[in-house]
Amino acid sequence: MLAPVAALLALALPALVIVAAVKDVTSFTIPNWISLALAAAFAPAALAAGLPLTDVGVHLAVGLGALVAGMVLFALRWIGGGDAKLFAAAALWLGLAGLPSFLLATAVAGGGLSLLVLWMRRPLFRPVVLMGPSWVVRLAEPKEGIPYGVAIAVGALAAFPHAPFLSAFAAL
Repeated sequence: MLAPVAALLALALPALVIVAAVKDVTSFTIPNWISLALAAAFAPAALAAGLPLTDVGVHLAVGLGALVAGMVLFALRWIGGGDAKLFAAAALWLGLAGLPSFLLATAVAGGGLSLLVLWMRRPLFRPVVLMGPSWVVRLAEPKEGIPYGVAIAVGALAAFPHAPFLSAFAAL
């Protein structure tokens, strides 16, 4: 396949996780179309990158394992359904090679995000936060959750260099 097409397909992961993060932080939802688009774009991106069939199988297994883990976290009410689906779709792209970086970066980003949101919710800072846009005010509401899609996006972006798709850019 032509190198520019392969590179364009490889950009699906970073582009879509950024869109998911923005949607999650502004609306506390991650639309299903984002996770579905990530999953659907994996096959052509893998084909364009020349991923061997055995590696594709490993990526599918990692994605399935991440979906199961996400479902457990959702059942425990630790993350939302959109977060679970985004986590699985990103893990599908990152495979076994990117999984450790993805998990570590997601956990660190999630901890940092949680601390930031807790800071925003402190009574001392509420007057400043209330002057911001409506989505910032909503983030500072004590009863609201944490938009964990942001942490998942940071983790996916941090692990992306370990995925096999960057070789498409070397051919340009």
